[in-house]
Amino acid sequence: MITDPETVEQLVERITHQVLVALSEEQAHAAGSLEHVCSCKDGQCSRDCADNVRAVVAAGAARITSGLGIIPKDANVAALIDHTLLKPDASEAQIAQLCHEARKYNFASVCVNPTHVKLCTQLLSDTAVRVCTVVGFPLGATPPEVKSYETQRAINDGATEIDMVINIGAMKSKDYLQVAQDIAAVVETAHSGDAIVKVIIEAALLTDEEKAIASKLSKEAGAEFVKTSTGFASGGATVHDVALMRHAIGPKMGVKAAGGIKSYADVKKLIEAGATRVGASASIKIVAGAP
Repeated sequence: MITDPETVEQLVERITHQVLVALSEEQAHAAGSLEHVCSCKDGQCSRDCADNVRAVVAAGAARITSGLGIIPKDANVAALIDHTLLKPDASEAQIAQLCHEARKYNFASVCVNPTHVKLCTQLLSDTAVRVCTVVGFPLGATPPEVKSYETQRAINDGATEIDMVINIGAMKSKDYLQVAQDIAAVVETAHSGDAIVKVIIEAALLTDEEKAIASKLSKEAGAEFVKTSTGFASGGATVHDVALMRHAIGPKMGVKAAGGIKSYADVKKLIEAGATRVGASASIKIVAGAP
């Protein structure tokens, strides 16, 4: 069970490295040489191996996430990155640094806890960088009215992307009306403020039937994405779960696979199963794939 955000962050950094090394080795073998295999490490692949990251993008990745202090050399790669800091002990100085890097290198967004949204909005007000935050995170055990208030407050502070956690207990109790109302409350509030919603269903805690129902409820409520995991439960994304969620919602809605991804082979299989974003939801690095 992975519950330590720092451990998850280190895991995803290793995943990114493995993906790029695997791609480099394939390219090098095809050319008859291993001279140019990428040797990036410590989560610095987006900075030190821009050519290989471009290969990942060409293969279908829509967005790649980097952590605080990891700056890619290629602006085109930077534009695909969600620059994320969700640690509970994140200081204002670290958030300011996150925004400075996002502004300087044109990251797609910063993803922070709600308390930091206003600061990020101020620091990024004259840029195209979006501000993302989390609602009902990570347990999902607050009433719809509270999640709606959280959402409205985040939008008032400048957030344009909302990642919400469903009422998992209601889902397990088969109280689908309550789950639907929970999601709808956030979606309605978010959409009234021109924000998008990603619904975290916490698949590790659900049966297959519950995963399918939660995904369909999210779609019916008008959310833009369903997401497998928070990263704080007993497991993360699996090929089975992604395929099941994709089947439940059809081809147009987004599916985000998050948590516990350990190799390039895992990433490839998740994308093939239907994921349009791939990563670790409570970490610094998130890799999202889209055709």
